[in-house]
Amino acid sequence: MVATNRSDIVKSITDPNKIWDVVIVGGGATGLGAAVDAASRGYKTLLLEQADFAKGTSSRSTKLVHGGVRYLAQGDIGLVREALHERGLLLKNAPHLVKNESFVIPNYEWWGGAFYTIGLTLYDLLAGKLGFGRAKHISKKEVISKLPTINQKGLRGGVVYHDGQFDDSRLAVNLAQTALEQGATVLNYFRVVSLIKDDQQKIAGVITTDMETDQTYTIKCKTVINATGVFVDDLLQMDKPGKKPMVRPSQGVHLVLDRSFMPGEDAIMIPKTEDGRVLFAVPWHDKLVVGTTDTPLNEHSLEPRALEEEIDFIIRTAEKYLSKAPTRHDVLSVFAGLRPLAAPEGDSSKTKEISRSHKLLVSDSGLITITGGKWTTYRRMGEDTINKAIEVGKLDPKPSMTKDLSIHGSKLNVNRDDHLYVYGSDENALLALVNENAEWGKKMHPDMPYIQAEVVWGVRHEMARNVEDILARRVRSLFLNARAAIDMAPLVAGLIAKELNKDAAWEKEQVASFTFLANGYLLEPYQASPKSSPKERM
Repeated sequence: MVATNRSDIVKSITDPNKIWDVVIVGGGATGLGAAVDAASRGYKTLLLEQADFAKGTSSRSTKLVHGGVRYLAQGDIGLVREALHERGLLLKNAPHLVKNESFVIPNYEWWGGAFYTIGLTLYDLLAGKLGFGRAKHISKKEVISKLPTINQKGLRGGVVYHDGQFDDSRLAVNLAQTALEQGATVLNYFRVVSLIKDDQQKIAGVITTDMETDQTYTIKCKTVINATGVFVDDLLQMDKPGKKPMVRPSQGVHLVLDRSFMPGEDAIMIPKTEDGRVLFAVPWHDKLVVGTTDTPLNEHSLEPRALEEEIDFIIRTAEKYLSKAPTRHDVLSVFAGLRPLAAPEGDSSKTKEISRSHKLLVSDSGLITITGGKWTTYRRMGEDTINKAIEVGKLDPKPSMTKDLSIHGSKLNVNRDDHLYVYGSDENALLALVNENAEWGKKMHPDMPYIQAEVVWGVRHEMARNVEDILARRVRSLFLNARAAIDMAPLVAGLIAKELNKDAAWEKEQVASFTFLANGYLLEPYQASPKSSPKERM
């Protein structure tokens, strides 16, 4: 297994004379995809992320690997075909994290069955040999069999089709590991503070600060790639102050409910809501994720918050389709993400009409910016970006290797009834940690499946640095049950502190800051009481 010790990785950037081929700024889906592509071609590759991998948009998706049925309706055949092709490659290269999920479109109009069957048949045909299964019309009885809690009033039948479902931040972590294995240097909690230019005002490197030590490093390179998602304009401003914004943020919100609201294995796709948006209800890690919204915003942040009208919209729409209507009290977690949509000319208020296809821009200085796109097409975005870097940086041309490159952890036929399946080929090594300390085999919370060994594994092998990294993105407790995550925080802080040699003050600060953060994922404030602490429940 490749070394993931932070201090060892940092040593590789200390040589001031080293010239990197590619420096990537941003550790979300796009940046990680570019890093894997560049490193696997043999280029000297460095990735710098200001927070944790997938901290932003890339951990806050609808958990779908899909072509985009909505884009088909909009006539964007090229984007759908590309995404369906990439969906098939992702299932092949990361089968432990991606699975074939069946979706039901319930029909309440007489014309719905034929209309959606025809449209989704075209969707399947566009996937070609990498298809997940054919769409078909099903009867009212079959819909009820698949979705026992569906609202039966006026139900005429339905259409079932297939798409992909995955764990987004787990894939991001595996991509970081893959990049390391391919020879890249990958660092989280490193912020790029300025760009270096030569006498011709061309990009020649970056200055970056280690957020943990405040130490600053000067990095020389042939190309810099701006893959910072909704933050791309921040780096563009460093390059050219006063430049017109390139990205228009659009917020997507999801509510997480107990599986009792939809206990089957099938997902629901509602193709047209009251304002024309698509809404999904998708089983995920024994919970139900319902979303998303599409709300234009004028500002961005690392921790966006759901608006009341977004929460109300999701609950209002869900209660139309489910016999057991969810209420605010039923929401286990609410999370918001910002899509980095390429800013259109003119009116940008209708974000659902802004193209999801990715765009590449090369500044006069040679700064390469990649924006737009979606998780499903991350690999193609990485390939296109590195192709552009070869051109801009005059690198020795080498073909992309990622179409057939297995992602770290890749394993066929995982047991999805055991939550450890997300570790794929690492599962046995993780469980072996229990031989080192039997306590690590114990669950951290009675309502969640996670064991203590996952914290130790996350720190030792997945570059987790704090409580949030573990509970939000290595295990998904914050997104699945925010109250349980708050309860788990003291135990997690203690385990991390032992691994990283942190003191009691660090533990206390971590628990306090995580509790504050996690309350933003709840509709009602919550503070773990001493009596309910995980240590006393064991």
